[in-house]
Amino acid sequence: MTATADAEAAANELTPLADYLGSVLRRLRALPPLDLDLTQAHGNVLAEDVVAPHAFPAFDQAAVDGYAARWEDISGGGRGPSYVPAPSGTRGGRSIRLNVVGDLGAASWRPVRLTPGSCFSVAAGAPLPVAADVVVPVEWTDQGMAAVEIFRTPKRGYGVRRAGAELPAGALLARAGTYVSPALVAVFAATGIGHVVVRPSPRVVIVATGDELVDVGRGSQPGQVVDANSHALTAAAAEVGALAYRVGICDDDPEGLRGLLEDQTLRADLIITTGGTGTGPGDMVRRILSRRDGGRAGPVTFTDVALYPGAALGFGTVGAEEVPVVCLPGDPGAALIGFEVLARPAIQLLAGAEPVFRPSVRAHLLETVSSPAGLREFRPAHVAERRGGGYTVQPLSGGPFTLSGLAEANGLLVLGERVTTAAAGSTVDVLLLDRRR
Repeated sequence: MTATADAEAAANELTPLADYLGSVLRRLRALPPLDLDLTQAHGNVLAEDVVAPHAFPAFDQAAVDGYAARWEDISGGGRGPSYVPAPSGTRGGRSIRLNVVGDLGAASWRPVRLTPGSCFSVAAGAPLPVAADVVVPVEWTDQGMAAVEIFRTPKRGYGVRRAGAELPAGALLARAGTYVSPALVAVFAATGIGHVVVRPSPRVVIVATGDELVDVGRGSQPGQVVDANSHALTAAAAEVGALAYRVGICDDDPEGLRGLLEDQTLRADLIITTGGTGTGPGDMVRRILSRRDGGRAGPVTFTDVALYPGAALGFGTVGAEEVPVVCLPGDPGAALIGFEVLARPAIQLLAGAEPVFRPSVRAHLLETVSSPAGLREFRPAHVAERRGGGYTVQPLSGGPFTLSGLAEANGLLVLGERVTTAAAGSTVDVLLLDRRR
């Protein structure tokens, strides 16, 4: 057999990524809902639809600073206004004079009514007098106090916000599964909502394993590897909205690992480990968590997935509470890709968010790339919008294992299991990374 045929035969023994993800995500359920104060709800996902209990605006109000009046008085259709010559430099040959019978601010509450030929000086947000159907901006007047001259006539309804014009009582404000943004918090507050029912942000614990690991602040040496993974994965979990806790480094000690995971189940909705998922002599996580006990399989199943990089992934539950655990490879690039394809969707599902996967686009490939046969590859890339519409994608140098490429990428080029070469000019799938740049 040729090397290519050998690779394809080996790949045929791997579990397709889509099948694996489906089997994992079907085992997860969104966290139980909580009733939270509005100030604490930001960043969570709604667990039920939210309906406006009150209208917004709650009452007829002025939208601008000016003079609340009857439109027929300023348009010439009424009997009350006085017509005077307009000052030079203004439009038209005449202005309209109205009596100013009072001032209304945002804190005014007594109901008042307009009579023909009169108006009220109003501040933006002030309740409108009964019968007012227009607010003349102050800059269109001489800003008089006892009487005002109006030099320009606005359209009927100008400067007026009617009760419920934006959101009537009973309006659907947001559906279950919606992310609670700052603007949505404002909408809830404005319509009289003080509490909402949300899915809590998942508590995610990150553990790096390996006797070779040392903490950051130093360079790697032979026999030592700086722990980049737990820091990166904690940041990735926080980016997706989880309450992320970095435990740090755990040595390849069976009892120590079991004890640490048991302890962490008390404060975790999901545990992520990194390292030790392979079948080599030092891969203790796979040995420990998949070990059969009394004829039963271990709490975590490790699967060789048709994924590049990082084919070996683990999923199961630990502890009496059966807290889900995701086991990612030890290589930093493979760990971050594994987080994107497995851990991130799991966090989204626990949070009740929809959709659980990142958005994707079809893009015009700018450079020919090759990919391993039988594996679904995720390669760091830079995505750009074209002037005429659509997207282009430039693969970044070094392939999927390079941390520098991942740091620069704003997308992940996805090459399917049957793709061994993607030619420049072809159309490919790209996952969009929500990096702030």
